[in-house]
Amino acid sequence: MFLDTEGAELHYEVRGSGPLLLVSQSGEGDADRSTDLVDLLVDRFTVVTYDRRGLSRSTLRRPGQPVTMAQHADDVHRLLAELTDEPALMLGCSMGAAIGLHLAVAHPGQLGLLVAHDPVAPSLLPAAQRDRHTSELAHLQQVHRDGGLKAAFPEIARVLGIDPARQETEPDLTPMPLTPRRVANFDFFINHDFTAVIEAELDLEALRSTPVRIVPAGGSTTAPSVFVGQCARNLAELVGRAVVTFPGGHNGNTTHPRAYAARLRDVLAGA
Repeated sequence: MFLDTEGAELHYEVRGSGPLLLVSQSGEGDADRSTDLVDLLVDRFTVVTYDRRGLSRSTLRRPGQPVTMAQHADDVHRLLAELTDEPALMLGCSMGAAIGLHLAVAHPGQLGLLVAHDPVAPSLLPAAQRDRHTSELAHLQQVHRDGGLKAAFPEIARVLGIDPARQETEPDLTPMPLTPRRVANFDFFINHDFTAVIEAELDLEALRSTPVRIVPAGGSTTAPSVFVGQCARNLAELVGRAVVTFPGGHNGNTTHPRAYAARLRDVLAGA
């Protein structure tokens, strides 16, 4: 299905029945990324996934135009408005978590609860840490421009605290090969979405007072010292809640979908 938004056409998918749960993906992930996780949730929730603008089937009307976090949040706002009149549940992973935080400030009435897993949100950090990590992201863009994805992948993994050589996974997962579409998504993510993250300004006082119940979350193997670990910890301090640990690392939703789904069900039921 498709939805016209401001400057883009958004592809989205709806599966299951029950309370509406929007899953906003990390990185280059499109609506199909968390298919194993979604399969384990559709018996209890109406699960909505989508391609962020610029990825896969969500096309920009002006392809060369920059994208912003405000636009990403507005896309989700319009998508939820199309699907429900009630506050929705949301799982945001990495950049998807940052989008959820911006939505919780701009349109708090649309969310009842946001699980923000390893948010990529430099605004949550003190100035010195923020500057260091935005510089890391800008450096990654230059590495990608100079050497392509082969050069960028190790640096991205380092920044996010991922060790590809030691990353454990559950058995029998749906393969996610590096197809031409996924390569194009990585290129867009690094070239455009990194800039959106670097330039984004999140109103922390508005976030502190939002009526949305925000559940800070982090992977069990995500080191507290890495960028996203620091963001999760600072978010927890801001909203006055502890970081909830989820199975796996930064990409636990794809590496450990069974355990991740069980943990998510518990969190949503408890709320």
